Amino acid sequence: MELRNCPECGKIFTFIKTNLCPECKQKLEDQFETVKQYLQENPKANIQQVSEGTGIPEKTISGYLRDGRIIASSENKNLGLTCELCGEPIPAGRFCYACGQKLTEGFKQSVSEINKKKADDISPEKNKPEWARSRFSKY
Repeated sequence: MELRNCPECGKIFTFIKTNLCPECKQKLEDQFETVKQYLQENPKANIQQVSEGTGIPEKTISGYLRDGRIIASSENKNLGLTCELCGEPIPAGRFCYACGQKLTEGFKQSVSEINKKKADDISPEKNKPEWARSRFSKY
């Protein structure tokens, strides 16, 4: 069991999965439900309107969008969430589809290069001393 201080209220709590004490976690869940309910009643509201209508900070609402807990409907593109790379409007998350694909391909290529380098580093021929490699090599 690991004890931590809640970053919201400062209370000591037993860390299980989240970095918030149970009371602050419940408060955050209640705020999420409030935002969700407000958006169901006002589907074309932007972040500022949702914040004013619910009393919940814009930063918290943006966090729900970035985490994918709230997804902008097709009729509500004005929630103000944009791709962190290209700036295109997105319904949820951090990146648009195109930038996400580019990042994924770049990541796959990097992993492939790392794995190839590791395979080269552990090849039996490379680990032999120089005299053993040249002595038994074919001419």
